[in-house]
Amino acid sequence: MNKYISATAALLKQRQLLQIEYNTEKEAYRCQTQSMGISRKVKRGDAWFPLQVGRSYYNSLNQPVIEVTRTADQEISHNFEYGKPVVFFYITDDAKQQIAYLKFTAQVSYVEGDKMVIVLPDGLHAVDLQQSGKTLGVQLFFDETSYRLMFNALDKVINAKGNRLAYLRDLFYSNTPAKQFTFDPVSFPWLNPSQEKAVNEVLRAKDVAVVHGPPGTGKTTTLVEAINEVLMRESQVLVCAQSNMAVDWISEKLVDRGINVLRIGNPTRVNDKMLAFTYERRFADHPDYPELWAVRKTIRQIRQHRAANTHQKIERLKSRETELCLRINADVFGQARVIACTLTGSASRLLEGQKFTTLFIDEAAQALEAACWIPMKRVTRVVFAGDHCQLPATIKSMEALRGGLGKTLMERIVENKPEVVTLLTVQYRMNEQIMRFSGHWFYHDQVTTAPQIKFRGVLDYDVPIEWINTHGEVTEPDGNDTAADGYGESYVGENFGRVNRHEAALTLDVLQAYLTKVGKQRILDEHIDVGIISPYRAQVQYLSKLIRQKEFFKPFRRFITVNTVDGFQGQERDIIIVSMVRSNANGEIGFLRDLRRMNVAITRARMKLIIMGDAETLTHNDFYRQLWLYTQQLQQTIID
Repeated sequence: MNKYISATAALLKQRQLLQIEYNTEKEAYRCQTQSMGISRKVKRGDAWFPLQVGRSYYNSLNQPVIEVTRTADQEISHNFEYGKPVVFFYITDDAKQQIAYLKFTAQVSYVEGDKMVIVLPDGLHAVDLQQSGKTLGVQLFFDETSYRLMFNALDKVINAKGNRLAYLRDLFYSNTPAKQFTFDPVSFPWLNPSQEKAVNEVLRAKDVAVVHGPPGTGKTTTLVEAINEVLMRESQVLVCAQSNMAVDWISEKLVDRGINVLRIGNPTRVNDKMLAFTYERRFADHPDYPELWAVRKTIRQIRQHRAANTHQKIERLKSRETELCLRINADVFGQARVIACTLTGSASRLLEGQKFTTLFIDEAAQALEAACWIPMKRVTRVVFAGDHCQLPATIKSMEALRGGLGKTLMERIVENKPEVVTLLTVQYRMNEQIMRFSGHWFYHDQVTTAPQIKFRGVLDYDVPIEWINTHGEVTEPDGNDTAADGYGESYVGENFGRVNRHEAALTLDVLQAYLTKVGKQRILDEHIDVGIISPYRAQVQYLSKLIRQKEFFKPFRRFITVNTVDGFQGQERDIIIVSMVRSNANGEIGFLRDLRRMNVAITRARMKLIIMGDAETLTHNDFYRQLWLYTQQLQQTIID
């Protein structure tokens, strides 16, 4: 009974903290909508303006959709993705030139480059948009849906009694050992010993298993193998992740393995391979779909003409529509071995009544606990995969963060049940010297480097990791002195971040010098790729602008990616250069104190990592001081 009270009390606290987060985000959105100018919203990636409104049509789910294209600021990264709510707007013609919002909300169906398909609540709105005569824009709207789903999930798990959900709740919040099956280990010669152990632990788990995958250790490979093995014992599994991008990634790997995946929710990166296993494409490709489409079209035509005595005819047609939908759905779901969706997507009406033995949650360390409970009502056991030493869940409210909302369910289980955790211990991405610092600080020297990549490098006798101190005489790119004290950061607005123009210019100078050493022809022939990372979006956009302006980088632009730390999660490049931005006399480093984010940044490089940062500012923090000392020792070793 005490364990039950403890679990429900903790979950009630989670609900209170989630309510605080909800209120904070909603209020921030309200203030932003009222006070922020349209150009600022566009730069933040929260709006497209102006828009070119394209064709409208009904998709395979009989939803009215419209295509829109952004015609300006195409280089700015944006935050639109599948499922997010949006609202259309225009600028008033009066003297005030205010933003006026159209009185309906819509939803993103998918985004591809600068084109977006948006689901409308009513087909009539498409005509309104196409014939408005105004220059339209679209911006993200406050997302009530995901919060509603998380609140509902918490309520269900708090009130659960005498069922599997109640059992998992009490187990996760106690030190009671999780149950396991007993059998001899299965051999997987193509996996390393820690990966093989992880797959066997997944197979043995009756309740829960955790696959802890540090950078480059083959977490996805291990997870795909585990899913494949489970499917030899079960007819179907549910695979979820926090983001669409993470779901798409694991889905692609499963398809490559020859597994039949049904993707609920359109992927954000829409290409032929991805579309082939979405629910919409499978539904539309079914042999009975042409008849269904014809029935729906007939219903719409009859309603438009509003002829007398058509009620019975519509009812017969609707009955046939329902029959066809049920048959197509049964076939589509019956053929799939893996159902893949986001955590909130698992609440889709398409999955109503569906039950699964096993749930896999990828990138579980980035998901709020409340989100993880959404699919849990459908399953018997759950497998978490991720790394709680990398990117955390995103929390907007400092009060909620301090209260513990940022602690994920995976972290809780790692603490309460270390026996269900398998650490992957061999990494295949980085030169040994790049990995060594992260491996020591975050993984207690338990992660080793595979022999074949231990000494990989771009240049002979190169230092794989170096820190270039950007503190000094600070000048703008035009040559004007901006700070005699050598500190160069500047603030570019609330909720938008900071920029360090001096460091940005120096970053590109350093990269140009290094690429010159490597040689243009070798870069082009060997496709040597580069990632430029900054924790601040303003710095990312400024760096992107400088690269577009600089003639030297023109031949290499397709090999250079500039993005935030979050944007590089799960990715890797031959060369990584990190612009740290912070540079001030007080040693203030803001959210750079979140070391998990920096763990991601410094572990993206295969062969060369260059850190651009003001050592005088950053080394007030022990982590950065130790990293600085480590890079200086490596440099000295090469000199000696």
